[in-house]
Amino acid sequence: MEREELVREACKALARIGAVKFGIFKLTSGKTSPYYIDLRLVPSFPDAFRFICDVYASMIEAELGLEAFDRVAGVPTAGIPFAAVVAFRLEKPFLYVRREVKLHGRERRVEGILTPGDRVILVDDLITTGKTLLSAAKAIRAEGGEVEHVFVLIDREEGGREALEEAGLELHAFMTVREMAKVMLDMEVIDEEQYELILSQIGT
Repeated sequence: MEREELVREACKALARIGAVKFGIFKLTSGKTSPYYIDLRLVPSFPDAFRFICDVYASMIEAELGLEAFDRVAGVPTAGIPFAAVVAFRLEKPFLYVRREVKLHGRERRVEGILTPGDRVILVDDLITTGKTLLSAAKAIRAEGGEVEHVFVLIDREEGGREALEEAGLELHAFMTVREMAKVMLDMEVIDEEQYELILSQIGT
């Protein structure tokens, strides 16, 4: 499939499962938003989950290549199921990063085998301000891992890309929220007012 068609199919899948909601939402970053994209729903729909994981795997192979990294790390919590399946598909070891250090056992934030010098890619569902991804990258770097690339399905275009760049991280997003909104408007999944609500949040 061409990229344009893949974007359309992804938007169709998200619309079908009701992943885009409108209202007043508080995001992980602490910001409020007039819309919410709930990608945590995706794994509950096997067809959509399979398709989205295929999108991630294809994007990683095309934009980075399998020789450029050693491990795949999932970012809590929404990124973990995608990262686990993608790591399995690409035959790469899987890690995940805890939100906080656990206070028992090995007292680590990174779960899985990570040795100094391992090149790790981060996989998350989407990016807003980038705070969660920056925290995950910092945790992996603190344990000797090398992180340069981050993969997400959607960039909400609220400063995340720029924040990652400052920390030496390159963002690979399958689509921007602007693209998603336009496709959904064209498909009549959202109306003009909802489209404008999404655009009003960009760059905030």
